[in-house]
Amino acid sequence: MKIFNVLLFFLLLASPAIVLADTINVNSIDALQSAINKAKPGDVIVLADGVYPAATDIVIDRKGTKDAPITIAAQTAGGAEISGAGGFSVVSPAKYVIIRGFKFTSTSKRTKTGGGTSFCRFTQNIFETSGEGEDLTIAGSDHEIDYNTFQNKNALGRMLAIRGTGKQIAERLHIHHNYFQNYTSQGGKNGAETLQFGLSGFSMSSSNSIVEYNLFERCEGEDELISVKASAVTLRYNTIRDCKAQFTLRHGNHSQVYGNYFFNTPGLRFFGDDHVIYSNYFEGCGEALYIGNGDGEVADGSPLVCHDRPDRILVAFNTMVNNKENIVQRKRDKGLGATYISIEYNIIQGGKSAADISGPFVNSEWKGNILFNVGDAGNMPADGYTTVDPKLIKTASGAYHLQAGSPAIDNAKGNYPMINFDMDGQLRTAPLDIGADEVSNAVVLTHILYPAEVGYNAKH
Repeated sequence: MKIFNVLLFFLLLASPAIVLADTINVNSIDALQSAINKAKPGDVIVLADGVYPAATDIVIDRKGTKDAPITIAAQTAGGAEISGAGGFSVVSPAKYVIIRGFKFTSTSKRTKTGGGTSFCRFTQNIFETSGEGEDLTIAGSDHEIDYNTFQNKNALGRMLAIRGTGKQIAERLHIHHNYFQNYTSQGGKNGAETLQFGLSGFSMSSSNSIVEYNLFERCEGEDELISVKASAVTLRYNTIRDCKAQFTLRHGNHSQVYGNYFFNTPGLRFFGDDHVIYSNYFEGCGEALYIGNGDGEVADGSPLVCHDRPDRILVAFNTMVNNKENIVQRKRDKGLGATYISIEYNIIQGGKSAADISGPFVNSEWKGNILFNVGDAGNMPADGYTTVDPKLIKTASGAYHLQAGSPAIDNAKGNYPMINFDMDGQLRTAPLDIGADEVSNAVVLTHILYPAEVGYNAKH
């Protein structure tokens, strides 16, 4: 034993990076803050189940490492409730910190990560804060927000708000498998988005973040459900069901929106430039795709807060079934409309007009779309579509897919290097199928999401 202890002593001297981690059990806010203040890489701090009124914020400024993060956890998921006037405030230089399993019923605006923080994670938490303000605000970069439940909000503020530093939006975030539910209407007031990704002042900066596999149900806060006000954001494989607010690319450029499922919602609206919108599925929506009618052009000096005219947008390989309206653009007084919008190889089945365009629509391209059982083609030019039964059938997944013998199979012409996946997450291979579904024997990687698959108590 003495020899072992001597060897261990010299090993620790020779390897200063080796730190012996501890598990620290606490049962009060004061003890929790004290443990956080002393935390070192690899430590796990566990707060016993119970209700803990916090008079002030619990401040986290410690640094873990990639291989030895600092974990601050509830004893059981949702079992330790943080109430009162304070939340978790993660401040610089915090890094590699995991916050897991808490229920936040405290005052809104308190739980957040600040600029200069990085590689932190909120996972398996419940957010049900009180009063006006955000449930969770994220600044700093490389954070992960996953398997949380945001619910029952009835005041102005966002369930999840993404911010940045200066003019730079937070970068390389991964937001996935969260459950957003029950945000009641705020009477048409602005500032009640369920997820707001950025602000106009951040909109020209690129985030290179991914928002995927999230479920939104019964959220109405305001007209915008998801509001993206940043550039280079990928939003994919999310399910939006029974919401009365719209998924909007409000400010910014170069975002990708694909593989999302929309049911009984106002659909997807976009402004800005150079977005790619593909392989999305819309069923029973008030409108499926809403092309913004710009009132300014940021590239020509219009203010960032304007409705930037949509330019060079590809809307392709989407499926729209039994929506009240399909592709629309509303009137705007002195509206600039949209330019170079490509509407290609979509399937539109059911609804009124296939396209109702009420603004300037300069240099648009319509190609290869399939229409079936629509009221009329509307403003879609005759050479932009074929009227034929696409042979869609609702499968056990709950969505309509192509059947064998469909005229949509292998009938898309041209090269689309940016169209990589279908609505099932399967790789698209040339010649491509028209619509959101690519007939394939590959493993189905994504599907319509349900509550058991997301949120704080999901199995994963």
